[in-house]
Amino acid sequence: MSVRHLRAVVVKEIRHVLRDRWTFILVLVTPISLLFIMAYALTVDIDNVPIAVMDHDQSAVSRDFIQQLSAGEELDLVARANALEEVERLLVEGTIKAGVIIQPAFGEDLVGQRGLRLQVIIDGTEPESGTFAMEQVARRTEAFVVRSMPSGSAEWLRPIELNVRALYNPGLEPRVDLVPGLISMVLGLPALSVALALSREREHGTLEQVLVTPISRADLLVGKMIPYIAIGMINVVAIPIMAMAAFGIPFRGSFGLFFLLSIVFLFAMLSMGTLIGVFMRTQPAALALSFLVIFFPGFFMTGIFYPIAAMPDELQMEAMLLPGTHYAIITRSIFLRAVGLEILWPNVLALAGLGVVFTAVGAFFFKKRLG
Repeated sequence: MSVRHLRAVVVKEIRHVLRDRWTFILVLVTPISLLFIMAYALTVDIDNVPIAVMDHDQSAVSRDFIQQLSAGEELDLVARANALEEVERLLVEGTIKAGVIIQPAFGEDLVGQRGLRLQVIIDGTEPESGTFAMEQVARRTEAFVVRSMPSGSAEWLRPIELNVRALYNPGLEPRVDLVPGLISMVLGLPALSVALALSREREHGTLEQVLVTPISRADLLVGKMIPYIAIGMINVVAIPIMAMAAFGIPFRGSFGLFFLLSIVFLFAMLSMGTLIGVFMRTQPAALALSFLVIFFPGFFMTGIFYPIAAMPDELQMEAMLLPGTHYAIITRSIFLRAVGLEILWPNVLALAGLGVVFTAVGAFFFKKRLG
């Protein structure tokens, strides 16, 4: 082995890495970014679960109990409901993950040691947050009783009756929540394909044929996306059928709405893939950046496995910039809650906006020239 030749190759590769900013970013930033994302996602503690309380008792004891529930960071009291329908509406909208119903004569039953009855309604579409809220309510109820009762009355804890009802997923089965969320991951695969296709043309020089055409940059990029959207539509039809047949996932909403909103999602995802292909000149670089920008954040930060509410504020803001976050909300809502555009329109607007922004940025930076 020649030391001189080895040194020449090493110097050449170092210069290549330093001159190609995207290679430099991938080599240096990718490990740090992955560690940051995975460390936050895999060590997340559930906090600030939003809940609502409906107080039928309206006594000093029940008000003291509500303060006990909302103390600390675990539960976040965001609404006081006046009717059961209001609690269910907040659950359908996704504003809360659990509702606590304080029964009449709550204070009298506590003072008279006649037992204590509470009803907790949790959102079964996100079992982690709902179960956590239920456990916190039970723990804080016991602590409240111990604090309120005379010394030596600990055995009185037995009459506490916690009536739990899980909406949309009564058995709290993980797959009922997980499978609809995973659809956003599997339908995102065409974004990788379009990124690789565009970077392959840049790498092999086949874009020369486009240089002499009068096609605008936006027309070229959107034209490359449309075939992948059409192919993705096949999966939009096949995946719900497979989810219902193979996993027993209920589909309670409108399939027509699901189909239309899936088109918007595919547009947003393929726009992101196109943007990656615009900046990456080689397929390996496009593949690496796609995993860094699309799949790893899509896996850990879209609420599929870990509640978004439990993430730090910075990661929550970043999660809102991912199409998969909004589509996971859409799929779970249509599959399990049977909601419509009156609830989902903010997520649909976000998907459309992300798609337009990604396409506009890609068209701006895309140059119909070699180099």
